[in-house]
Amino acid sequence: MPSNRLQRFLAELGPGLVTGAADDDPSGISTYSVAGASFGYATLWTALLSFPLMAAVQLMCARLGMVTGRGLASVIRSRYPRWVLWFACSLVIVANVFNIGADLAGMADAMQMVSGIRAYLWTPFFACLIMGLLFWTSYRLMARTLKWLTLVLFAYVVTAFLARPDWIAVIRSTFTPHLEWNKDYISVLVGILGTTISPYLFFWQAAQEVEEDRDHGKMTVTQRRGSTNKELRVAKRDVITGMLLSNLIMYFLILTTAATLHAHGNKGIETAKQAAAALRPLAGAGAYWLFTLGIIGTGMLAVPVLAGSSAYAIAEGARWRSASLNLEPGLARKFYAVIAAAILVGLAFDYAKLNAVRMLFLSAVLNGLLAPPLIIMVVLLTSDRKVMGNRVNSPGLRTLGWACVLIMSAAAIALLTFLG
Repeated sequence: MPSNRLQRFLAELGPGLVTGAADDDPSGISTYSVAGASFGYATLWTALLSFPLMAAVQLMCARLGMVTGRGLASVIRSRYPRWVLWFACSLVIVANVFNIGADLAGMADAMQMVSGIRAYLWTPFFACLIMGLLFWTSYRLMARTLKWLTLVLFAYVVTAFLARPDWIAVIRSTFTPHLEWNKDYISVLVGILGTTISPYLFFWQAAQEVEEDRDHGKMTVTQRRGSTNKELRVAKRDVITGMLLSNLIMYFLILTTAATLHAHGNKGIETAKQAAAALRPLAGAGAYWLFTLGIIGTGMLAVPVLAGSSAYAIAEGARWRSASLNLEPGLARKFYAVIAAAILVGLAFDYAKLNAVRMLFLSAVLNGLLAPPLIIMVVLLTSDRKVMGNRVNSPGLRTLGWACVLIMSAAAIALLTFLG
């Protein structure tokens, strides 16, 4: 029965869907809004580029966790010198802490729009709220609840149609790559790639596949090692669905801001209020509430993922035995201490008086610069028979992985050339 197949499909969605939803965090919303407002429809084609690249990298990470029974940092530790391990972990932690601060600032800025209460009061509120939820509830329970809140982002899909864009121009821009050799365009391109293919998602995806096995009673690496063809097929559907959702929302966010802000000559986004104006054609003053729910909903989902992936990276690298978001804090003190530290350091960034939207965009650019070396490690590890056995990457998956490295590296080098 079709309904039974649909129910089974929805029931099988898990880490991939949550990862995809978390990818459209306040940093992503800001970056896509900047792209649409600054360059109109000119960057729509990037959604078709990023989807297969993002899906390939995340699928590699999922397969790595399922086949080895260990997280990404743990596998890196077993195959490479310690300096490589801590170099990789340092990259993701630096990017994560900056991203946490940016997301908290974006959430606070959005909340100020509808409440009138200053943003600097909301940042510690959200930081404490998220830590409280992580410490005193199961993350899985919180994720299952909050991921549905991200459905508010489909308001951008509806708005894209209500904004009456030039559909001929939209179709042309979607299928015709457009490049401009200037700092602003290249920084937007790096930002789009960085917020879509983010380092923290690599660690998170592998770690959550391990957590899935732990939930099924597989507590040791030996018990978790190896996966059936059916399990790998289910994971593939889960990952592709999550990445498709992520890129779909990205596409319509760019389209919406292009058809509203850019079309009306408002090409420079400096505040979250300007970004929220993209929803005005949908609900007038109510658009501010919709935008706030989108920012806060995705932020509530993304900040735990950012902090959690940092904790997983350090715990796996240091070989801590008790490291899981489903353990009580008393049973994993060091693990939760890293989570708290990541959130609190990120919070400290919010008092540096940086523009919230600009900070969100810069965090995406930072991710774009740091991602390539981590992707190289992922491709090498998942192509190594000593790690994956006969579950190594297929030629197509490996080709997409290296293509991702080349494209992101070329964009990063181009940006560094302009900055230099």
